[in-house]
Amino acid sequence: ERVKSVACFGTQKNPTAGFRMLKDLSDIVGVFHQGYSKTPKIVKIVDCFVVFAITVAVLQYAYMCMFGSFPYNAFLGGFFCSTGFAVLTVCFRMQLDTKGDSKPANLEKVFADYCAACV
Repeated sequence: ERVKSVACFGTQKNPTAGFRMLKDLSDIVGVFHQGYSKTPKIVKIVDCFVVFAITVAVLQYAYMCMFGSFPYNAFLGGFFCSTGFAVLTVCFRMQLDTKGDSKPANLEKVFADYCAACV
């Protein structure tokens, strides 16, 4: 019995498979954009803080990989501070974005808890 070969992305056996894959990807991005456009502005701002914290953690890790980790405790402090800030901000976002059947939390109390946890 002959074994069928698997066509990879962009091969000559099925050239339209790559275009179909790109179309599916653009459909997914379109649905995400449509849903995210309904998100409140404050939640989008909190999402920017999360992206910033993760970016700082990735940059610190890349710097350590490229140039070494001579003051290793300084790297650990900065890296865990960035990731901890990202985790606390995600928890803050979860309390802000209540689309389900849970009642919305008091914004002032949630923000005060977030500020106290970040300190």
